[in-house]
Amino acid sequence: MMHVSCMWSVSFLLSLSVGWTKAQQTNYTRPVFHCGGDLVSDSGFVGSEGFPSFYKPNSKCTWRITVPEGNVVTLSFRIFDLEADSQCRYDYLDVYNGHSNLVQKLGRFCGTFRPGALISTTNTMMLEMSSDGETQGRGFVAYFNGAKPYVDDQQFCGGKITKAHGEIKTPNWPEKKYPPGTSCSWLITVEPHMVIQVKFDKFSLEADTYCRFDYVAFFNGGERDDSRLIGKFCGDQVPQPIVTTGNVMLVQFVSDLSVTSDGFLARYTSIPHGSYVPPEPAVERVPPKPKPASTAPPPAPTTKFVPTVRPKPMKPTRGRGQGATGQDRRVPVTRPNGKRPVPQNPLCAKACKRGGSVKTSFCASEFVLSGTVTSLAPGPRGTLQVGVSIIKTYKAGRLTITQVGETMSVRLVSQCKKCPLFRRGVNYIIMGQVNDEGRGTLEPGAFTPPYKAPHDRLLSNISKQSC
Repeated sequence: MMHVSCMWSVSFLLSLSVGWTKAQQTNYTRPVFHCGGDLVSDSGFVGSEGFPSFYKPNSKCTWRITVPEGNVVTLSFRIFDLEADSQCRYDYLDVYNGHSNLVQKLGRFCGTFRPGALISTTNTMMLEMSSDGETQGRGFVAYFNGAKPYVDDQQFCGGKITKAHGEIKTPNWPEKKYPPGTSCSWLITVEPHMVIQVKFDKFSLEADTYCRFDYVAFFNGGERDDSRLIGKFCGDQVPQPIVTTGNVMLVQFVSDLSVTSDGFLARYTSIPHGSYVPPEPAVERVPPKPKPASTAPPPAPTTKFVPTVRPKPMKPTRGRGQGATGQDRRVPVTRPNGKRPVPQNPLCAKACKRGGSVKTSFCASEFVLSGTVTSLAPGPRGTLQVGVSIIKTYKAGRLTITQVGETMSVRLVSQCKKCPLFRRGVNYIIMGQVNDEGRGTLEPGAFTPPYKAPHDRLLSNISKQSC
């Protein structure tokens, strides 16, 4: 958290800026931030009520930003300090792509890690900040301005697209690197009853563990708030194909003012809803035994498949800073005729044995990551809900990854409560599948060995090989 004197210095600098609106009134020494308001200006600052003092408990503030027609709103956070929570349940800031909470939500943020730049697709944006009755921080300050989409030799970066297929690419592609300080936002809409599939031809953005500096993010779009983040990508590993759940998709590309790279070229197309078939899992073939002396035909080769599972999502734990009660309310198991109990979950009836090698499991899985198990909670029908703080992602595909504070995390669902066996606080390599809603799923034979630092090089090398 930033030192108080430093914050006062920052706030003094903010007072020198122009574009203050009805939501901020100056006293000739520093700006005074109020709870919400209409900010109609080419540019300006928006901040939590009373900043740099602690924001008020049990409050809800709404700011509506409007820049001149023909521009989009870019929002860059300078200071951010809200109560941290793994799911941002207590104090949080929501940012919307317009003047309503029924449009695309660009993100929910909390903690002390500054969010990356955000861009609207029109000349409006809305911020809503909510706080509960305990544990306040100093709040936030962000700079907004109206910007023209990047234009260079007929290359238009961002805009509204209604064609059934097309391409999206970074500015200057492929002649040279994308420029620093660029913001692009595409809103793609195809015919109803269709979904959008995106495949990358080339991909190279500045690498960062949390994709804080240069990144491209994909959201499910729509008139209502169904715009949950599909994925956020950076680095030089080509993302897996991306598929929306509806006929609208929001794509945002941001580069900061430092390192740049070659950029990306992606092609999108519209396909009928439900027609997307994930890549077939890798097949490991066992060679047949040596041919016997007899003339009998040799035995056919056997095939081992790594099946996919698509369970339901995990619910947040109850209580501030605490997990669920942990009480295991099992349904009594009957013993017909004195025999062995009838299994409650057919998947758990299998022997808890890991299947496949590192390479075959990597290829057969839709996501591969290393991370620390932070929470374990029983789910419906004998499932287990697993919270994981990510150490590194090697393969993400359509997996929904959440950024809270300085960490990236995922919530997974294991089909069997005790297989694979997880322990809270232990690091694991985790490979699994992703369901249609972007949630990670694990079956009893999922590849989940303990993770140690030397494994990073092995997994990185495998990620660069073709399956």
